[in-house]
Amino acid sequence: MSLQSKPPKIKVCLVTISLAKGGAERSCALLTEILFSLGYEVHTAVLNDRIDFPYKGSLLNLGVEKKTGDSFFKRVGRLKKLRAYLKEKNIDFIIDHRPKNSYYRELIYHRWVYKGFRTIYVTHSSNKTEYLTQRPEKFASMCNKNVKNVAVSNYIEDSVLKEAGVINTITIHNAFDPSWEEQDEPTHEKLKDKRYILSYGRIVDNIKDFKFLITSFEESGLWEDEVYLVIMGDGPDKEEIIHFAEQTASSKFILFLPFQNNPFGIIKKAHFVTLTSKYEGFPMVIVESLSQGVPVVSLDIVSGPNEIIVNEMNGLLIEKRSIPLFAQAMKRMMTEEQLYQRCKDNSRSSVQKFSMQEIGKKWNNVLSHEA
Repeated sequence: MSLQSKPPKIKVCLVTISLAKGGAERSCALLTEILFSLGYEVHTAVLNDRIDFPYKGSLLNLGVEKKTGDSFFKRVGRLKKLRAYLKEKNIDFIIDHRPKNSYYRELIYHRWVYKGFRTIYVTHSSNKTEYLTQRPEKFASMCNKNVKNVAVSNYIEDSVLKEAGVINTITIHNAFDPSWEEQDEPTHEKLKDKRYILSYGRIVDNIKDFKFLITSFEESGLWEDEVYLVIMGDGPDKEEIIHFAEQTASSKFILFLPFQNNPFGIIKKAHFVTLTSKYEGFPMVIVESLSQGVPVVSLDIVSGPNEIIVNEMNGLLIEKRSIPLFAQAMKRMMTEEQLYQRCKDNSRSSVQKFSMQEIGKKWNNVLSHEA
């Protein structure tokens, strides 16, 4: 990808838990590519030694040292190393993507690790305790010393950050990479010659609610027409969800696949993709699927789906967490050809505003304006 604007060489360091597994981490990795293409000097500091997604620029992997233990003193040592790196590289902007669930940890970052640096916090979730700590009012005063506070959805900006008293906010949605369309990896052998619905993500059921999805799939009756439900991903609740699925009448038509670094071949061959989470930030599952020309069926949860999906134009948006309603929506998307084709035809064009090119313009505007 070639982005047009070439600002002066501004040095940025993205700080993240990892570059693996989740949508927030994939988005962070993609942001390194966006900023690199815009001409920035890009550095990334990861706190855990997990790298699945491609990235651009230099990498400081602080997680490697965890393999020899993770005592208090070693954690302090890693923070010292991060601060030394930021000073040595003369970083202009820190873009921090970490969850922020401990007020006192954030005090350490604010008053020591990031002291003297221009900092931008990115909030990836609508779960307030995940990104505003247990003391949101006090944490807001820290955020208000940042040069900018970025939300990945309008809901997060208005109902999470601003409501907590965080000022100087802006919404910059996560981007998708147009080159994903060219990544036609072979589909999984389990899926050969099968019609299937896909759901994918980290398997944490109190967030993703796969039990709701499985029950809705069973009620839809689609499995009686040999339509499969594919659940792709790993996580702490995977065995529990597999056991739950095995107790259903539709169990032979529910398939589980492991996490895939490159899921796009499997996404493209899905009839549609589902989202049943209890909450999100900006669900990349929806953007990724639509960017591949695959419609979606999603609950209208907090936050993000209604900023992407136009009901009956690129997918179905179900307002209530109701098994009968979701089952009916799944059946409609599978059986109503006119509806399905309209949503499929509109899928790619509906997410062009989230392309790397468009999201890059917004990040460039923030960084060049603050420089």
